[in-house]
Amino acid sequence: MYIDLISARSAVNERRERAADLLAAARAAAGSEACRHVFLRRFDAQASAAAEAADRALAAGAPLPPLAGLAVSIKDLFDVAGQPTTAGSVVLAGTPPARADALAVARLRRAGAALVGHTNMTEFAFSGVGWNPHHGTPANAGTRRVDPEGARIPGGSSSGAAVSVAAGAAWAALGSDTGGSIRIPAALQGLVGFKNTARLTPLTGAVPLSTTLDTACALTRSVRDAVLLHEVLAAREVALSRRPLGAWRLAVVRQTMQDELDQTVAAAFETALATLRRGGARIEEIELAEIGELSRIQATGGFSAAESWAWHRRLLERDGERYDPRVAQRIRRGAAMTAAEYIELQQARAAWIARMESALAGFDAVLSPTVPITAPAIASIAQDDAEFFRVNALLLRNTSVVNMLDGCALSLPCHDPGQLPVGLMVWAGPLADDRVLDVSLAIEAQLTLRGR
Repeated sequence: MYIDLISARSAVNERRERAADLLAAARAAAGSEACRHVFLRRFDAQASAAAEAADRALAAGAPLPPLAGLAVSIKDLFDVAGQPTTAGSVVLAGTPPARADALAVARLRRAGAALVGHTNMTEFAFSGVGWNPHHGTPANAGTRRVDPEGARIPGGSSSGAAVSVAAGAAWAALGSDTGGSIRIPAALQGLVGFKNTARLTPLTGAVPLSTTLDTACALTRSVRDAVLLHEVLAAREVALSRRPLGAWRLAVVRQTMQDELDQTVAAAFETALATLRRGGARIEEIELAEIGELSRIQATGGFSAAESWAWHRRLLERDGERYDPRVAQRIRRGAAMTAAEYIELQQARAAWIARMESALAGFDAVLSPTVPITAPAIASIAQDDAEFFRVNALLLRNTSVVNMLDGCALSLPCHDPGQLPVGLMVWAGPLADDRVLDVSLAIEAQLTLRGR
């Protein structure tokens, strides 16, 4: 792995703190008001064992695995041996404990991570808002410093995952991204969220939403840590060129992805672009009309509706009244899709990806606002279905383009201190993961200089 041992265990070695002490601090944060509704179940014994093993190895001067003793939370979508997996639902409450870890979880465990608990999520991962009527909706931890009295949405579907990191209850979080479920909460809470090319990380042992679009990936506090987590989850080494910012050719799409930006997002995005240009970045505005084709391509409901219906139809027949009605409504849309329409959707997507790759040829990455709005109040969507679906559509609009592209994208904070969190999305097509991570490191460094 590209990161040396000291960098990989920065939370322990650079601060000269024992893993057990860091875990104790994470547990204190997990028990605070900031983490209300975040954990559905805790793995205290497992986490303690991992932290103690890391400290024994460190004291003995033995080689350490890359995540030795670091607290990592697990979205309640992934199997953890000995624990039930309920996907944020009550329908799966009687599910027996998993016999084995999901493959992504197993890789984290082998890397020495202290697995701290299953985190709350949008039921069955079907929304970008983070709302959960069964277990409560965790409040956005990234907005508390700016708006301490307001309970704002966390973003979803990896809602509890993001709050666990933003509140200090976890060093990193395993989540999933089908239409933006890692990048949306990252943007709304001031975190880094990397959605890799879907095929690079395993989904064995995870409850599916869309078998075509689902991606296993992680939330962190820095791009450096996002690289490390991706190396662990994908079991591959990331190749970084460390080229300066001016060596990258970047595109900005003015249409669609910048429609309906609220004032805070618009200002932060323009300031970020100006900062990057001052640092030498070559940024070109382009027309990418292909994005506008997606509404036509997905007019019959899209992959998530069809593929979730295939998995849920019998559960809905038996326990449909126990589902979140907003989730059930979206799943049931898949019942109307015919086999011919599903095949046509696959063909249309493949042709669209080819057109997009042609249009983006010559660019290293594209820059966009991750989401067009800052986090609204939980109360604004709690009882108002029309407002819920309006916000949900806005949150998913930009991020879902990358999932349909079979691409990769990273969201990193671009707001000034004292402002509500805003995310900058760096994205590209399939298997450009190393390039996106590489340029994101350069972008993060330049934005950090501005902050200082």
